[in-house]
Amino acid sequence: MLEAFIHRLPKVELHVHLEGSVQAETLLELSRAKGRLRKETEDWISQRIRRGFRYAGFKEFLNAFKLVTLLLETPSDYALITSRLVEWLAVQNVKYAEIILSAGVLLWKKQSVPAVFEAVAKAAREAGPRLGVRVNWIFDAVRQFGVGHARSVLRWAARFRPAGVVAFGLGGDEKAGPPDRFAAVYREARDLGLHVTAHAGETAGPESIRKSVELLGVERIGHGLTAAQDEAVMGLLRDRSIPLEVCPSSNVCTGLLNRLEDHPLPRFLRSGLVITLNSDDPAMFGTSLEGEFVLATRTFGLDSAAILLLSENGIRSAFLPQSERENLLAELHRAVTSDKCSGE
Repeated sequence: MLEAFIHRLPKVELHVHLEGSVQAETLLELSRAKGRLRKETEDWISQRIRRGFRYAGFKEFLNAFKLVTLLLETPSDYALITSRLVEWLAVQNVKYAEIILSAGVLLWKKQSVPAVFEAVAKAAREAGPRLGVRVNWIFDAVRQFGVGHARSVLRWAARFRPAGVVAFGLGGDEKAGPPDRFAAVYREARDLGLHVTAHAGETAGPESIRKSVELLGVERIGHGLTAAQDEAVMGLLRDRSIPLEVCPSSNVCTGLLNRLEDHPLPRFLRSGLVITLNSDDPAMFGTSLEGEFVLATRTFGLDSAAILLLSENGIRSAFLPQSERENLLAELHRAVTSDKCSGE
């Protein structure tokens, strides 16, 4: 069974938002403990399940994300959800994850970035080695809050680079914060030794992807969905070997696609793009990294070779030293060899 094969593979998750990983039971636990937002939380969870985790457009999803973040009031709240995310990754045999922390949202809420990051980093250090999951961090700015805001997030990312912040990125409303506004910030990020990525081609057209590559110098693209609308942009991604952090369920649940079958993942693979598979906001979309592999397999008829390619792409695209990527690749290939030897 391909599902069993997928489960046994050591996996890498490159695009998972910490705040979007909070499961319903944890949200209810937080709202009840605080005695606030209880009705809003309960109503939203009920509605989310009833609607099959689908949102009436991307703005409704952003409002839901905002509700989750408002329940995260203290560093200990963030530590709790980090521990539970690492536990959830371990269940899926994820060996390495680059978790996106919305540092921009922390600034918007006027919370202490150092206090929260120290709490989540400590939680990951305690849970990760015990469960066999290594974690690094990406600090995300909220693009619609402007350049000054993004530069503030960058300063915090640079400060905590020695503590495991490997990259700087942009999320939020893509149309309200086009990439060309942030060219200087990204240049500064690269000069500071940080890797750079950005959500692009999710809610805006392929030109957003082109500008993110040519003006921001990104090393990976979050989503890249609309690249399928422009052969030249797909050629740019292919020629520069820019990986796409593809999140199929996310794109359906936020209303960007009507059906999973409409996702250009098979076309991207046929075109020779570097595709990685990710869960994005797994609790908000009723999915997981393992679930995305299973859905892609069932929907697009992927075989074991395609699954292995997606897994290899994830490892090779990770912001890790070459030696560590090679170790993960060796572990992956040992798992595949073991499966073949067992006759599965």
